[in-house]
Amino acid sequence: MRFPPSFLDEIRDRVSISDVIGQRVSWDRRKTNVSRGDFWACCPFHGEKTPSFHCEDAKGRYHCFGCGVTGDHFRFLTDLDGLSFPEAVERIANMAGVPMPARDPEAERREEKRRSLTDVMEMATAFFQDQLQSSNGTRARAYLRERGLSARTIDTFRLGYAPESRNALKEYLASKGIEKAQIEACGLVVHGSDIAVSYDRFRDRIMFPILSSREQVIAFGGRAMRPDALAKYLNSNDTELFHKSNVLFNFARARRSLGGAEGAKTVVAVEGYMDVIALHQAGVENAVAPLGTALTENQLKLMWRMTNEPVLCFDGDNAGMRAAERAAGVALPMLKPGHSLKIAHLPEGRDPDDLVREGGRSAFQTVLEQARPLADTLFERELGTRENPTPEERAAIEARINAMVQTIADESVRRHYQQDFRNRLYQRFRGGGGGFQGRQGNSTYGRGGQRGGAPVRIAASDRLSRSHLVSLRAAPRPSFRECLMAFCLMSQPALLREDFDGVSALTFDGPEMRAFWPALLSAASRPGIERGRLREKLEEMGFRDLVGYLVSHVSRNVHWIVSDDAVIEDVREVFHQAMAFHNRARSLVRQKTELERELAEAGEAGDLVRHDRLLEALKVVQNEIARIENQEADIDGFGVMSGRNGKTG
Repeated sequence: MRFPPSFLDEIRDRVSISDVIGQRVSWDRRKTNVSRGDFWACCPFHGEKTPSFHCEDAKGRYHCFGCGVTGDHFRFLTDLDGLSFPEAVERIANMAGVPMPARDPEAERREEKRRSLTDVMEMATAFFQDQLQSSNGTRARAYLRERGLSARTIDTFRLGYAPESRNALKEYLASKGIEKAQIEACGLVVHGSDIAVSYDRFRDRIMFPILSSREQVIAFGGRAMRPDALAKYLNSNDTELFHKSNVLFNFARARRSLGGAEGAKTVVAVEGYMDVIALHQAGVENAVAPLGTALTENQLKLMWRMTNEPVLCFDGDNAGMRAAERAAGVALPMLKPGHSLKIAHLPEGRDPDDLVREGGRSAFQTVLEQARPLADTLFERELGTRENPTPEERAAIEARINAMVQTIADESVRRHYQQDFRNRLYQRFRGGGGGFQGRQGNSTYGRGGQRGGAPVRIAASDRLSRSHLVSLRAAPRPSFRECLMAFCLMSQPALLREDFDGVSALTFDGPEMRAFWPALLSAASRPGIERGRLREKLEEMGFRDLVGYLVSHVSRNVHWIVSDDAVIEDVREVFHQAMAFHNRARSLVRQKTELERELAEAGEAGDLVRHDRLLEALKVVQNEIARIENQEADIDGFGVMSGRNGKTG
């Protein structure tokens, strides 16, 4: 039902958002400032150890810098507890001590209809459960035993059996007083103007109840017992309760399993009902499955509500590879800071059910540990299997990659993907097969890079020297402030979650940092990653030389920050100072470029007054740039600003 905006505003004003959320989380004492109405906690929507979930009473909003969830009083209850919007409003109104407004009669009727349909679905579920335990369900019980499911698992998922009859369920529900229109509205029978007598949709099938986020039965999936059935799996049709593209099997249970010290850290999407159930029985409770179709945008959004980097686990055969490619294509336009995917492939000829029956939970965990970032999957797909592509083939690969990246809607993510893929192309083609190996304006070029067993050195042309491939190695190393920001983030990955938007928006001129920064953000955003493992991960990604350089550069000048005793408060202060310094410097350079352009235009137009005014403004900006450059040259200045003055005490 619709509520008057004045009513919603009134109950929001009477109940602080921290009171609503505080019933479900424990506020972090160190970061929370109660007097200012500023609260921090570990996010209840995804697992984490460092608080990145923030809410402000003054704004009445919450936001998680780790997984990106955001909203108000009502959104918190609908997303976390699965309440409908009217139910969330009613709960807040009760907390505020404000009576609910009179309900809209039409909305009342619609809500009553939905409640009545869920009652019918509950009765159908009980009927199927009873049939499974009856003599009619003998073959179905035997099948489930063969699949290794215990009685407890069957009961947990409320599995059932639809008997081989055209009207068994319909007659049962009718005997309970359920009207024909309600049975049809639930999608439990096949009916229509061309069908004289409706009949049960599910016949001779093992039944899997599909639950809503509030854990109410809203649909069924049925697995055929007959090998010659037209469809091995059959789902309910779309109804008032159920829209297949908006639902994930086992969503509510998987969401409950996330978070906390012992909880799962991410959600895993597998291909079918039985995969989810077998994994649950083996102790993997964070698995979900689409409902017999390719993964949809709305299903991806559901997973991103639970975690910032879900894992899609596919079979290792050709069909699984194609499914991974389709899912990657769906996800690519939707990527945004803090929202990505990993792709895991099972051994060929094995599904999750096979894997856990043979090797237990650890076998499946091994597969998940080998999951690769989405960018890896996309890049390898476009490269194919050619080891030494011709220049024409490399150009085609680059064109395909550029076209693919352009589908990413978020500008920041799109830019970082472009930088990342450009670096990958360089790394892949710089050696044998006609790649470049730039070195101080020279390039090694040629198949195998050899002539008579010795490297062939040829001078690069001006155009080649200016190209990205050569400049990546020939360009100046990162500045001190860039090294300092990177080192702080490597030392304290939690800084990324505290200000993901600001950190991910940083831009760089040098190709080394343009390639390194997105890799650092990707690695540092992994839940619970420690500084040692983060550095190892970056070195594995090909940045060993750069990591060594920035650590050495920082330790020579601000050596106290390299110490294991450096506390996050000090590192945070230095990090934000360096960020502010970096952003200010880049802003001034942009101003200088714009003023120079306007100055030239004024000169061409003969506008001497405007020319002189712009010239004075340009001098101010140039002086400020010079001042900042001098300040950066005085490396110990960072130590002074941090309160340490470059000393370890």
